[in-house]
Amino acid sequence: MSKKILIVDDSAAIRQMVEATLKSANYQVVLAKDGQEALDICKGQGFDFVLTDQNMPRMDGITLIKSLRTMSAFMRTPIIVLTTEAGDDMKNQGKAAGATGWMVKPFDPQKLLAITAKVLG
Repeated sequence: MSKKILIVDDSAAIRQMVEATLKSANYQVVLAKDGQEALDICKGQGFDFVLTDQNMPRMDGITLIKSLRTMSAFMRTPIIVLTTEAGDDMKNQGKAAGATGWMVKPFDPQKLLAITAKVLG
């Protein structure tokens, strides 16, 4: 059974590129357009891995991570932030919120697949 991954990004183009990359490696993918939609989805189902943008309307990535880490089903789920934010201050905020890692856009599909395989062990 393939691993289930939640992709959270307000950019439809980014969601489609990440989805195509992960589906090419036979991962099951669910899409959300912002942190609030992702949180609503996560209240009904679990995921093996969450990949989220930082800057989104309604709820940003760090707030989403903080919210997910309070839910027992997501306390140990790998969460990677995929964002244009490259500053150390923002990365530290993500780490403090419980992010597993940080990737800066634009992403390299092969690097994304390698990181996904690594966090899914």
